[in-house]
Amino acid sequence: MSELQRKAQKRGISSMLPPMPPKGTSSGSRGLSLGQPRKRDFSQLPWSDYFHTSQDVEVDKDNVFRVYKRGTEGPVVLFLHGGGLSSLSWAVLSSLVTKSVRCQCLAMDFRGHGDTMTANEEDLSVDTLARDIGNVITALYGDETIPPIIMVGHSMGGAIAIHAAIKYLVPSLAGLIVIDVVEGTAMEALQGMQGFLRGRPKQFKSLEYAIEWAVKSGQIKNLESARVSMVGQLKRCSAEHQEASDQVPCFSSSEAIAEEDEEQDKPKEDSSAQQSASVSSSVPYTWRVDLSKSEAYWKGWFEGMSNLFLSCTVPKMLIIAGVNRLDRELTVGQMQGKFWMHVLPQCGHCVHEDQPQKVADALASFLVRHKLSESLDDFDRPSPAC
Repeated sequence: MSELQRKAQKRGISSMLPPMPPKGTSSGSRGLSLGQPRKRDFSQLPWSDYFHTSQDVEVDKDNVFRVYKRGTEGPVVLFLHGGGLSSLSWAVLSSLVTKSVRCQCLAMDFRGHGDTMTANEEDLSVDTLARDIGNVITALYGDETIPPIIMVGHSMGGAIAIHAAIKYLVPSLAGLIVIDVVEGTAMEALQGMQGFLRGRPKQFKSLEYAIEWAVKSGQIKNLESARVSMVGQLKRCSAEHQEASDQVPCFSSSEAIAEEDEEQDKPKEDSSAQQSASVSSSVPYTWRVDLSKSEAYWKGWFEGMSNLFLSCTVPKMLIIAGVNRLDRELTVGQMQGKFWMHVLPQCGHCVHEDQPQKVADALASFLVRHKLSESLDDFDRPSPAC
């Protein structure tokens, strides 16, 4: 019993004092920490937990695009990822939306991203990327009847989806959904993009450290999504990168952003990681695509995008993290009822990864509302936020 408790007992107020913590525990800012420190699992999750199949679609002998699929019936929801990301960023969302409505999910890696391999990896012009979408659809279905396709694009992928729609590169297009990309705010953000890219770690000692950085830095706020999607953004360092690794600091858990009641030790490695520990320690990961080299194409992605979006004749929806992201053209268009809008606050830029359930509900509601699909079980359509 402490001296304070002995004095309080004499005064008859010991019941008003909180119990003293057991030896070996510490009190945090929000109260006492009981038991062992909280640990988080930053190990990789396999894509097969979310997608049913993976396929390499050969457009021609020099251009092969990686495509992930889920579902076998209903309209096709074609997911297009943002710059620097990969189709795995749609993994969690795909598994959720197919539980609400009858549809198929198709996610493709753009050239220079993920596991897609093309003759010219650095050509990320809007025309080339939009044409790639049409080529992949043609190669997938051939002479078969193409089912209705709803394009869903995030950031750069949203801009490319709009251009593909305007150019009629997807003949069976039935809907268009753009996630967190607006011309006005996108063009403003480009001014600080190089600074943002320079501020990221250049390398990671392991995949687990990359996942840890993504979550703790706020790049991806959903741990489950980060565990499956980060692998698509990275690649093993090449020989020249390994030679320069002494000069390029690698991110490790000691550099992680501290969280309350969480151990700062190195994340536990699973059995497969332990077997290749010596290889992992000597061969770090780096970014799959060097976005800083694509600056010449940034303006072309987003310029004129708002008016092009409004001119698309198919049903449209815009999902954004805040109404402050709207520019003048879209504000007027939304007031005129030209598209459906959902606002999901408290999200980062990767809205579909941060809040996959809410985005899945909005997407399912869009499909049912426009009679593009049928709801499953007792799916309850949410009302638009605005």
